[in-house]
Amino acid sequence: MLDPSYVNAILVSTMNDLPGYEVTHVYGEVFGLVVRSRHMFSNIGASFRTIFGGEVRGYTDLLTTTRHEAVGRLRHEAASVGANAILMMRFDTGVFAGVMNEVAAYGTAVSVRPIAASGDTAPSL
Repeated sequence: MLDPSYVNAILVSTMNDLPGYEVTHVYGEVFGLVVRSRHMFSNIGASFRTIFGGEVRGYTDLLTTTRHEAVGRLRHEAASVGANAILMMRFDTGVFAGVMNEVAAYGTAVSVRPIAASGDTAPSL
């Protein structure tokens, strides 16, 4: 079992590199995947929103929660290979059978360490 504080401390970045850090090891691609479905009554309510317009708040909340969960699973996967950071994180999404939504968070698992430049102290992880 992985230490939750270690998993939560994994740095996730959409950048290709981290200013002030150097990559010491590349573990490779990791991902976190979540597939969710709304119940039938929510889908009916959302159908009315397409007629009258406006935000479909239930779906917004569902997708926000799903993205957070996908990133959590991404961090767990990176921790399981020994990484302390994920670079180039991206989201991908899809729909199955018109009622299920898939969200994948993916990136490159790496180990990084601070670079100290002529007396400067880089932030620590």
